[in-house]
Amino acid sequence: MTFSGWLTIVLFVVILSALAMPLGSYMAKVYGGERVFLTPIFAWPERFLYKVLRVDPKREQDWKSYAKSLIIFSLAGWLLLYVILRTQDAFFVPHAANPLAYHSAPWNVTFNTVSSFVTNTNWQYYSGDTTMSYLSQMLGLTVQNFLSAGVGIVVAVALIRGIVGRSGKSLGNFWQDLVRTVLYVLGPISVLGALLLVSQGAIQNFSTYLTAHTLTGVTQSIAMGPVASQEVIKLLGTNGGGFFNVNSAHPFENPTAFTNLVEMMLVLIIPAALVFTYGRMTGNRRQGYAIYATMMVMFLGAVVVAYIAEAHGSPAQHAAGLHTHVISGSGGGNMEGKEQRFGVAGSALFDVVTTVTSCGAVNSALESFTGIGGAVPFANLSASETIFGGVGTGLYSILLYVLLAVFIGGLMVGRTPEWLGKKLEAKEIKLAGLGILITPLAALFATALATASHAGRASISELGKGPQGFSETLYAYLSQSNNNGSAFAGYTGFIQPNAGNVGSHGVTFADVLGGLVMLFARFGPMLFALAVAGALVGKRVTPAGLGTMRTDNTTFVVLLIGVVILVGALTFFPALLLGPVVQGLTGHLY
Repeated sequence: MTFSGWLTIVLFVVILSALAMPLGSYMAKVYGGERVFLTPIFAWPERFLYKVLRVDPKREQDWKSYAKSLIIFSLAGWLLLYVILRTQDAFFVPHAANPLAYHSAPWNVTFNTVSSFVTNTNWQYYSGDTTMSYLSQMLGLTVQNFLSAGVGIVVAVALIRGIVGRSGKSLGNFWQDLVRTVLYVLGPISVLGALLLVSQGAIQNFSTYLTAHTLTGVTQSIAMGPVASQEVIKLLGTNGGGFFNVNSAHPFENPTAFTNLVEMMLVLIIPAALVFTYGRMTGNRRQGYAIYATMMVMFLGAVVVAYIAEAHGSPAQHAAGLHTHVISGSGGGNMEGKEQRFGVAGSALFDVVTTVTSCGAVNSALESFTGIGGAVPFANLSASETIFGGVGTGLYSILLYVLLAVFIGGLMVGRTPEWLGKKLEAKEIKLAGLGILITPLAALFATALATASHAGRASISELGKGPQGFSETLYAYLSQSNNNGSAFAGYTGFIQPNAGNVGSHGVTFADVLGGLVMLFARFGPMLFALAVAGALVGKRVTPAGLGTMRTDNTTFVVLLIGVVILVGALTFFPALLLGPVVQGLTGHLY
């Protein structure tokens, strides 16, 4: 541990908070239909898109109509992306769009990939720079990075409208919310972010791959492509899918320590800002401050544990006599699988940032973390996107927990639970409970099925024996069910021929099961969140009484943290004991 490491963490938190508040206010104006400084630029394109889509933005939708539009739009995006990826080597595709003539991936890998990008997961069972053409990367994956992120944001906005609604049914208009999200929020920040990354060394071109001759006399192929434009929305939209196989550890995606800080900021800025958007749209900014404090306390706890664990090193390293201050060269700690230009602090912080959200981007190898350091991303994912979470998904997930905490608090004081003046009844609690439980149930069921089946165990790496192998499996489905996308790299979706009851084309258990898990765990909670919004929007607001429990003070923050930890601990703690915790308490490397 070093002073500069702790300073990096403190500066990141301070800058994030300073930027999130004004952005949150700006987004509240965007979704409130108010005029913003970008209105003169995007007013005409916005009207044009409504004409193209043939929608009336003034037509209000109830929760069922809103959900129907969301499902139809997502299904259309799934089908279009599948066609793009399956025809990337077709005769009508220009050479410039696929200069290396990459063939399309097998149907099972494509099914998993399409499900992954439409659900904002960006789980990758392939290497982007050796599998995807430029056209597939841009027209297919990058476009879905924008659209899937937009879908998550609009669900959160619809839930806020349901909370603040006054005896009505409308949650807004899905198409208007989506268009305004892309034009006024994601688009402008992405352009500025891409220019900044290019200025620091990230590449953006359509060149064919370069061939370099090394000092040892061998040749090396250096991948090129439109990287910066995909990199920024991969982070801003909490998507996570890298242009290169090594993701944000690649110098063309993440060149310097400065870009590392910028990229972490891009990941968290919208999830953090949406909390302040919530406070402004509800007319009670203290509500936003309370939720932000809840998220930040849990976030800092994860960062501190991860940094200390990685700075200390693992029991296996100490048992082998590997003195971490000698081998790391960057202030001590476990540097295996990490980049020297980021160091332990930059790697641990990046790891926490991208696992508390639904962004699976990585700048280091998670499977090379210590047992305790590796348990942190498990714990983060176990919180089911309540610690900032993905764009939109984080806010509506934590609001479902707020509803549950208010209900529990009401039972404790013997009063009918009230939230912002609306009485909570059995219907809302049941819907919220189901929305909360879908993600952990999907993860645990899929892990059990994979662990108990021969086809599932075949995806574990050769080194993945004992607790490491179980960790690989658990993390894979925990990541996919949380629509995160990061992985313990040993787990694979491609099995070689004769590895079991699979064909030579790599039709694997992991591809299909993973794709289904991502779809179920993405759209299930969304539908329940919209149903909660529909149930709340029609309720009348009653004045707060002397016995009304406040939801904007320190007491409620503590209660909310307790509920999140309690649900996560009861759900995942037994599974975590079998994997990373056992590994961290023993001298086993694998």
